[in-house]
Amino acid sequence: MSDLKSIESSPDNLLAPTPLPHLKQSNRRMFLGKMSASLVGALAVPSAAAAQTASDSSKLSPNNQASAASYGIPDNPRVQASFAIRLNAAIAQALVPLPSHQTNGDQQRYPDGSATYTKVVLQDSIGLVNPAAYRTFTTALASGKPSDFENIIIGGTRTLNGPQGGLAFTLEGTDSHQFGSSPSPHNQETEVVVPAPPAFSSPAWGTELTELYWCSLLRDTAFTDYQTSPVAAAACAELTSMPSYAGPRTHSGHVTPNLLFRGYYPGETLGPYISQLIITPSFFGALPLTNQYITYQAGLNYMLDPDSFLQVQNGINTGLTNQPDPNVRFLQNGRGLAAWTHVDVLFQAYFIAFLVMNTLSAPLNPGNPYATSRTQNGFDTLGGPDISATIGEVAARVLDTVWYQKWFVHLRPRPESSGGIAYLTKTNQLGSLQAKLNNNFLNSQALKASYDANNSWFLSQAFPEGSPAHPAYPTGHGTVAGACITILKFFYDGNFVIPNPQVPAPDGLSLNPYTGPDAGSLTINGELNKLAHNITFGHGIHGGIHWRSDSDDSILLGEAFALSFLQDKIRVYNEKLTVHLTKLDGTIATISNQ
Repeated sequence: MSDLKSIESSPDNLLAPTPLPHLKQSNRRMFLGKMSASLVGALAVPSAAAAQTASDSSKLSPNNQASAASYGIPDNPRVQASFAIRLNAAIAQALVPLPSHQTNGDQQRYPDGSATYTKVVLQDSIGLVNPAAYRTFTTALASGKPSDFENIIIGGTRTLNGPQGGLAFTLEGTDSHQFGSSPSPHNQETEVVVPAPPAFSSPAWGTELTELYWCSLLRDTAFTDYQTSPVAAAACAELTSMPSYAGPRTHSGHVTPNLLFRGYYPGETLGPYISQLIITPSFFGALPLTNQYITYQAGLNYMLDPDSFLQVQNGINTGLTNQPDPNVRFLQNGRGLAAWTHVDVLFQAYFIAFLVMNTLSAPLNPGNPYATSRTQNGFDTLGGPDISATIGEVAARVLDTVWYQKWFVHLRPRPESSGGIAYLTKTNQLGSLQAKLNNNFLNSQALKASYDANNSWFLSQAFPEGSPAHPAYPTGHGTVAGACITILKFFYDGNFVIPNPQVPAPDGLSLNPYTGPDAGSLTINGELNKLAHNITFGHGIHGGIHWRSDSDDSILLGEAFALSFLQDKIRVYNEKLTVHLTKLDGTIATISNQ
């Protein structure tokens, strides 16, 4: 740990935060603008529409052919076609408008950093980052220089999780800086894909924190037992009364146990809480997969006292570890989902979904030319190897997109930090700390019930180390989820109804037939949407480490990136295809190279 005596601690020495995204965003915008202008001028691309058309992406205009020759590119049809595909893809993506990047204003509103992500940067006390350490942090984010990141003053041995990933470029899909606080119509998105998250003192922030406290109290309750749980009933009653609650409601405006902690995209409120695509037994090649998992022992929660809380915020190892459950289980409660997402491989859930869909003999998307071919099947293109590899590929690329938003735009703090401020508020130790929580949370039944259960005002955490060491908004798990389910919708028929649905028993040791009235309505599309929220909420609200809006908005961002990725991907196929898929808003996206 750094020598505290050598660090400035006086609030009088605190500098206002260095503006984070503007310098890098300006330079990147200038670069992209100059590049697109020079390419359009030198290579005589006729229009943005022409550049976007995949069907002619392997052809060069006469001016382009002359330009290619000037670079020494051989006059070979195959080489020329390859060059044209890459060139036209680059031009099309460079012509996607750069959006604004609006924040909630908290970093400027609270210069002491109390409403800004600073975990593992040296902390002076609960809720207050060390001023000098904060300056090293904001300096690195503003400059983007690798050397400045190495100079960040941290409080322990834990390191910041990959901030420079947000500055990486991509050769497939739209650049990370080209998604923001406006629709992305070039990528067939008519809604804002990355709105500013709620402000710290707003009712919406307080409502999300209220939901998190209720969720922490239900971590060990089976989803199928919510209907009879008095805690779930109390959670539903309080969330129903909160106008800013953003989860699904009945037509009469009520939150019910069946809707609690669910997402609101099409199909998510049908059937069991857990998606069929992560509980159905399947095969990984010759390896049988029961889809039962190691989870954590019930009743063990963390970061409920001031000492361990501050240790974790400084990145100091508390020496505590999660205790595995001796039995493998199907995912039947919040702790199980949290445990699963604590150690999952980035795209694991969607690779499992791919295996399950193959086990279920789910048909290909009708737009796939091999869906009706009499003489061929897809393989390295539009077949199994292509599908499985694309899931991993898009996951890696979209992570750079969300990392830019996390580190260089929003810097939203993790829910655990608000739990620390709740503790300070309730124990009259808030002092000069600038950020204040909304009374809708401070006076909530959730906070009182959590104190009664834990003898603590802190938000209980499923993991000893709390959240990962990167900002909250948007989520990595959610953005990867949105991207990967979009890829699977591209390859498979989303309207296929899943046969013989199942639901985990309350103890998670077995599967039972699901016989609800909507059992015949569970489709690939709906269960993919549900899977996305299962995973990002498992990592998020069930683990206590993400806000609801982190997950909801990140899934949409992932979808937007995946659509842009697919527009590039289909350029390289020899096959001609037009694929329609259902987006998260229920409308249809079209991916075509015809």
